[in-house]
Amino acid sequence: MAHWDEGTDELVVRARGGDGDAWARLVDRHSGLLWSIARSHGLDDADSGDVVQTTWLRLVERIDGLRDPGATACWLATTARNESLRLVRRRARDLPLVPAPRAPEPEPERVVLDRERVGRVGAALDALPRRCRTLLRLFALAPSQAELAAALGIPVGSVGPTRARCLDALRRLVP
Repeated sequence: MAHWDEGTDELVVRARGGDGDAWARLVDRHSGLLWSIARSHGLDDADSGDVVQTTWLRLVERIDGLRDPGATACWLATTARNESLRLVRRRARDLPLVPAPRAPEPEPERVVLDRERVGRVGAALDALPRRCRTLLRLFALAPSQAELAAALGIPVGSVGPTRARCLDALRRLVP
């Protein structure tokens, strides 16, 4: 019988052997991060779903060749990042020459007071460099710094200092 605190490496070994429960647990454990990585690249729900599905398909295709089952979460994050970038590049080639019209701004009367602060933080987050925006959005979903580093394509030792710099910049921008 499986333990709740079973590690990813144990789940991967079981999934290699065809254990459906292990696959389901891997998907439950890591899908949120994969969705977050795809969304951080500006993909909509449909494209993000394609990235997540493709990432899981790549794992199915390559699970027997993984040398370190414990690094599967990092492998998944890297694969999702690469698939997202591939899709973003493909979408950029397919863009129409005329940009789509922007949606109108919501009426000021509809803005609720308790959302005002969220709006200021969101605006400040948008003003940050893309790398900081992505790091801060993924940080809440990444179970470990190694997975976050893999998703961002940076060394693990850079995650903490980079996060601190990004949070300081965000604090300076929030009025």
